[in-house]
Amino acid sequence: MKLPHRHSVFWKLSILLVAFCLLMIWLSWYWGQYLQERNAYLSADARHALRQYAAAAEQAHGQGGRPGVDAWLAQMSAREPGFIAVVGPDLTSLSSRPLDATQQQRLTFLRHLEMPMSRRSRGAPWMQIPFIEHPEQGSLVLALPERFTPGRHAWLWALLTNALVPGVFTLLLCIGLYRMLIVPLNQLREQANAWRADQLNARLSANTTARSDELGELGRAFDHMAERLQGTVALQQQILRDLSHELRTPLSRLRVACEGELDEQRLRERLSREIDGMQRLVEDTLQLAWLDAERAPLASEAIQVQALWDMLAENACFESQWPARQLHCEVDADCWVHGNLDSLAQALENLLRNAIRHSPSAGRVTLSGQRDGDHWLLWLEDEGGGVAEADLQRIFDPFTRLDGSRPGDGGFGLGLSIARNALTRQGGALWAQNTARGLRLNMRLPAAYAFTL
Repeated sequence: MKLPHRHSVFWKLSILLVAFCLLMIWLSWYWGQYLQERNAYLSADARHALRQYAAAAEQAHGQGGRPGVDAWLAQMSAREPGFIAVVGPDLTSLSSRPLDATQQQRLTFLRHLEMPMSRRSRGAPWMQIPFIEHPEQGSLVLALPERFTPGRHAWLWALLTNALVPGVFTLLLCIGLYRMLIVPLNQLREQANAWRADQLNARLSANTTARSDELGELGRAFDHMAERLQGTVALQQQILRDLSHELRTPLSRLRVACEGELDEQRLRERLSREIDGMQRLVEDTLQLAWLDAERAPLASEAIQVQALWDMLAENACFESQWPARQLHCEVDADCWVHGNLDSLAQALENLLRNAIRHSPSAGRVTLSGQRDGDHWLLWLEDEGGGVAEADLQRIFDPFTRLDGSRPGDGGFGLGLSIARNALTRQGGALWAQNTARGLRLNMRLPAAYAFTL
């Protein structure tokens, strides 16, 4: 089983859940210790109050002896209804009222202020608080008042410990999981709903696409898909608008020819020419739309550029009536590229036709190239005078024709668009630049090893 990559949501969830469990374990231990101390030991206020009682008993004994102790005990009986006595070091009463046998027996089980108080014993525990200034002279013994008894609100602390605190931390965990998982999924849902409403420009927030886990990859895939959809729809709409515009002219000429008084032979020639033009227009448009929409990988093989050029140059000479000497190839036989033969041939043929169309009749078209690492850089140069620098990118847009900027009989403006899409689909690139002679179309294609025949 392959482990997830280090930026996976799996590790984030694992760290979050392990941290939550460790936090709950630590909290249970720490809070348990705190509650044990709070429920078993006297509070600081209770210890202070009991020491004040012991100091008052010591003062009464020092100033008045037994009568003073009796008077103080009478006052304390009204204040603290439980057992209270002042005893000496031998645990005998320092008041005029002696202790009975039961009380003497209880004096052997006295608790001190720093000892834990057990709630399992019957009745209030008896506390022994030594005198403050002279602890060797005696101590105060009393049944611990109920208000000083620790753990009186143990049920409340148990509720807080076992329900409220775990509930709060679990809620925080759920909030963290919601922000980590549900928020990006909600954004994906909103983007899908926006697509359904034809809002193809909707994009995810940068917080989602910048993530390095699976949800970030999914968000980037969604945005890429949205860009592809938006580009495809825009291209299709543009193609439909341009195609309808381009078809108006030959259709108008057909109508004029049909309504005119041409003889049968001239009418047939006109109809044939216009139909051929419209057929080429429709075929090129469909080819461009297919190249933009098709995403299946093309079959790839090693292609010798020189042999491909020889075949295309022969066809171009036959089609354009150019002599072969005007189409020159400076690429050696060791130039092999990796790509799809049909697609590369179609692209190079369109580039060659474009170069011939825009070059003077005595011009020259040259194919050159050089190795560039793992790629071959090829360029096709004509003598057509070039184009304006601002139009070097626009010439690759569908139905773009720069009338008057270069000689030639025009066309539909689809050849360069088809060529660029064809090269891009097989891992290549196509761009244009002006030279002293004319326009240079640069091609960058993956290199392949040469084959020895």
